[in-house]
Amino acid sequence: MEVKDIELYDSKKMYQVYDKWPQIARESFDSKLEPVNYSQIDNIIFAGMGGSGTLGDIFSSILSKTNIHVSVVKGYHLPKTVDSKTLVIATSISGNTVETLSVLKSALKLPCKLIAFSSNGKMKTFCEEEEIDFRNIIMEHSPRASFTRFFYGMLKVLQPILPIDEGDVEESLVQLEVLNKKISSKNLNGKNEALSLAKWITGIPVIYFPAGLNAAAIRFKNSLQENSKIHTIAEDVIEACHNGIMSWEILSNVQPILLQGEDDFPKTKERWKILKEFFKSKKIEFQEVHSVKGNIISKLINLIYLLDYTSIYVAIINKTDPTSIDSINFIKERLD
Repeated sequence: MEVKDIELYDSKKMYQVYDKWPQIARESFDSKLEPVNYSQIDNIIFAGMGGSGTLGDIFSSILSKTNIHVSVVKGYHLPKTVDSKTLVIATSISGNTVETLSVLKSALKLPCKLIAFSSNGKMKTFCEEEEIDFRNIIMEHSPRASFTRFFYGMLKVLQPILPIDEGDVEESLVQLEVLNKKISSKNLNGKNEALSLAKWITGIPVIYFPAGLNAAAIRFKNSLQENSKIHTIAEDVIEACHNGIMSWEILSNVQPILLQGEDDFPKTKERWKILKEFFKSKKIEFQEVHSVKGNIISKLINLIYLLDYTSIYVAIINKTDPTSIDSINFIKERLD
């Protein structure tokens, strides 16, 4: 594959934004976005769909070792647990996501703290009219390509209530820069892990993941569906061993990808070992993808970078435009 091959099908040059992800991430965290100043919060609810929902998944992972209860809402309804110690964080990268706007309007009627993030759109207008705490973050190319711009911008704003320090953030940024040299369009050779994985994917991928990497697995599923236009399955590895494993008794074009963390729980590592033994016994080819070493931000963001780029390469190999979203637009145009 050469850059000219990518440009033949990538009509809006999405790959160029991905090539700049490390730079965009650093710019966003170093921006002048104002941090929050909230106190007495014991419940945080992240509301968002698609790529914005992934942001909630990642922040949920970051907060998992705190005493704060975290929920991620991907739909229209807030949980009944909302009270004066709840912070609702509504994110719509486009600013026009109907489900998230609905949540935002519902939250306004409740005794909770509320902040919203978007790139203009209806959400910005609504927040200005209702005097809701709001941060405007620019969109890069498309909502999914804007992931690092929004994540690191939100990280900057929410840092006072997160169990992280700037050393954790810097480590993740350096890791992104290292990975960029390996998987970007400037390195289209046999050592490009994202490209190699993309070439291997010829059927329906089933992504097995441990609980701690849920955000990266769901994002990979979404990216393969949205960018590559292929059916994709994602299953928790522990749960899959109680039901999903049975589906391998009949041969199909499904391909297992094992998404593993460097410091997975010992019992999870045991499960990976057994699962690999099972696949080998059935002569089923599988791929392994490992997180980098480091803090939770480094692990998740670097996995997402690797796997998002994989989805772009799959699209190009399949002669598909990764940017087009005709089917999504079909649904959106019919929503109130």
